[in-house]
Amino acid sequence: MIPEIEPHVFSNAVRSFWRTRDTQASNQERRGGSDTGTRTAVTGGHQMDGFTSVIREFILSSGVLPSEIFSSHDKEVPGFFRPTKDWDILVVSKHRLLAAIELKSQVGPSFGNNCNNRVEEAIGSAVDLWTAYREGAFEASPQPWLGYLFLLEDCPKSRSLVKVSEPHFSVLPEFKRVSYAQRYELLCRKLVRERHYSSACFLMANKDRADASDNYSEPSNDLAANQFLTQLINHLNVEHGNT
Repeated sequence: MIPEIEPHVFSNAVRSFWRTRDTQASNQERRGGSDTGTRTAVTGGHQMDGFTSVIREFILSSGVLPSEIFSSHDKEVPGFFRPTKDWDILVVSKHRLLAAIELKSQVGPSFGNNCNNRVEEAIGSAVDLWTAYREGAFEASPQPWLGYLFLLEDCPKSRSLVKVSEPHFSVLPEFKRVSYAQRYELLCRKLVRERHYSSACFLMANKDRADASDNYSEPSNDLAANQFLTQLINHLNVEHGNT
């Protein structure tokens, strides 16, 4: 059974995201540290904890036990190209990996500096896990469900068209005359279509609307929160029911 998923199910998570970033930046500035401002908010961690809490509640609704959800400790699983990978949320039941979820965000002003890194991280993590799975690293585990959720700041710079460099060859047509927002949407969609991830969720949020009930948007239905959570719970209803 799938629990009701209300519109803007992640609104409190988005509100917590902005508040956590502001708190971390303020604390660092008061301490007089050199890592201040935007970089502090990026490196401080915990900004996505609100998303973890929401997803965890939906996982519990599928009958998974609290002791089978790992989101604050013991989040490592074996890799193929590296010893281990630390995921944001793991579901492990009776020594079987049922789900692994990655939560990422991007806030300006340096969208260009970090976009390629996010792409490489997302692809690398998935390829590493699937190769380890093929090689039997997870023993008797069924095929796990891999989820990728991405939150992007909604602002003029993230929505502005970005130039591409083509000194030798033309880039693929879908990357011409698009914004960083459209690039990230393409990334999430391609991650699923190429079967690197079972499902992806792409959200955009404007800090000025942090306290609104509808404080984020879902640019594409196929990458919306509803389908992301529904597919996760469907998978767990099947696989956890077999444990």
